[in-house]
Amino acid sequence: MAPGSPDARRPSIALAITGASGALYATRTLAALLERGVHVELVVSDYGRRLLHDELSDVASVDRLIPFLAGKYGAGVEAGSITLLNNRDHGATLASGSHGCSAMAIVPCSMKTLAAIAHGLSRSLIERAADVMLKEQRRLVIVPRETPMSLPQLRNMVLCAEAGAMILPAMPAFYQQPKTLDDLADFMAGKILAALGFEHDLYPAWTGKAGG
Repeated sequence: MAPGSPDARRPSIALAITGASGALYATRTLAALLERGVHVELVVSDYGRRLLHDELSDVASVDRLIPFLAGKYGAGVEAGSITLLNNRDHGATLASGSHGCSAMAIVPCSMKTLAAIAHGLSRSLIERAADVMLKEQRRLVIVPRETPMSLPQLRNMVLCAEAGAMILPAMPAFYQQPKTLDDLADFMAGKILAALGFEHDLYPAWTGKAGG
């Protein structure tokens, strides 16, 4: 799995990781995109970096993501590629609507980032890239992780949905009878991939009874 420039023949998806609990959702989504040959433009906030460090003992830094993914999910992740972008770089490609990134997912999305997107603040690359997705009417998938939620937080989700984002809360299901945390991560990653327009087999489709 090579970092670097996107191949014009493969889709390009932006993935942002912010400082809400749920690092395993983020890394499973990243791995699943790479397994499908996607070029991922990855942006990690300062608190997102701390999240990876605190919740995933094998990821001491963002630079350790690639060996972590390969070790956990196998060589299939080498089908894709990653460009790591600086969240402070307002001149990065993702900051422009002329850039050909087709969709963006924020996994997990902190309430701070949610509020910034809802009110169009664009103070960081993640916030600006989300604003670009909305103004260009491209798919923006926001995966908030918080409980309980205050009224301002709920209103911010409504504002984002009204602007065109998909709100996909980090709420894994249990009809597939998960056995491990990885099973729950598979479910959320599958939901996110489906929202981005990708087929997947990360969890069984509902057939009318538990267990498929």
